[in-house]
Amino acid sequence: MATSLLKTQLNMFHRHHNHLACFSNGASAGNSVPISQKRRSRSFPVVSMAATPAQTSLEKSALSSKNTGLPIMVNACTGKMGKAVINAAEAAGLNVVPVSFGCEEESGQTFQIGEKEFLVHGPSDRESALASVLDQYPNLIVVDYTIPNAVNGNAELYCKVGVPFVMGTTGGDRDLLHKTVLDSNIYAVISPQMGKQVVAFLAAMEIMAEQFPGAFSGYSLQVLESHQASKVDASGTAKAVISCFNKLGVSFDMDQIKLIRDPRQQLEMVGVPEEHLSGHAFHMYHLTSPDDTVTFEFQHNVCGRSIYAEGTVDAVLFLAKKIETKDHKRLYNMIDVLREGNMR
Repeated sequence: MATSLLKTQLNMFHRHHNHLACFSNGASAGNSVPISQKRRSRSFPVVSMAATPAQTSLEKSALSSKNTGLPIMVNACTGKMGKAVINAAEAAGLNVVPVSFGCEEESGQTFQIGEKEFLVHGPSDRESALASVLDQYPNLIVVDYTIPNAVNGNAELYCKVGVPFVMGTTGGDRDLLHKTVLDSNIYAVISPQMGKQVVAFLAAMEIMAEQFPGAFSGYSLQVLESHQASKVDASGTAKAVISCFNKLGVSFDMDQIKLIRDPRQQLEMVGVPEEHLSGHAFHMYHLTSPDDTVTFEFQHNVCGRSIYAEGTVDAVLFLAKKIETKDHKRLYNMIDVLREGNMR
């Protein structure tokens, strides 16, 4: 029966996905190509590993950039989310500093993203690079879309250097992450989900769980989530929704989430549009009563990354306002951003 039910659910995904909210990231951000690869005919090195070129890049940005808005530094700028945030931030009038953190293999390379060349620093010189950028841009805010196992180390670094940050990266030790921020007194927005509309749905779930505890006692739950193959961990959004269902009386462990990462299954079973296999988030939560006579289904499907990039820009603007007004609170999430209103 479980297999039959799962097939039915997947068919419903396929049949109805065109009628669900589908967000695309508009114009393509394009692929980041190392400048050094595009200029092979040059006989001298394009990038030096020394600190001087980084400073030169910052000075050039400060002097020649037409964008005089709030400065932000987007770490993992070569990733799909990094590029989406850079595009959204520049469209909103923010000044994206052309420096970023990356993996060791990218260290010392420059990458063309949009109209700027970004110098990427590897793990070994992150602290000095960040301190240099902060010195050049005292009101800097960092945006982090790196990888799960870098979450805690990056947060510790931001707090040590003293730079506020917006973190949309999932994974890591979340309790330790929050403690790190609170102990440091640094301003930060931390949320595994930056899509404003999805966060509003999560907020509604939390309200229902708080006001009607046990309302779904005895119900069984099946959770299916499909993301691009590069996403290695279970969705933080799914975990948050499941926590609400737990409070509503449903027994369900996080390891019961059915993760769909195979592109063929995503196309044929889930119904993900082919052009969004590399960037999507399809979630379904299926509840069944003890006697199998009642079912409830919650579903949200997102194509592309613009919903998260736009929410990230709102979080940056929100955080800048809190810093400017010296708000007593330091650690925020996207629900705080939504409650503030005044979003674009």
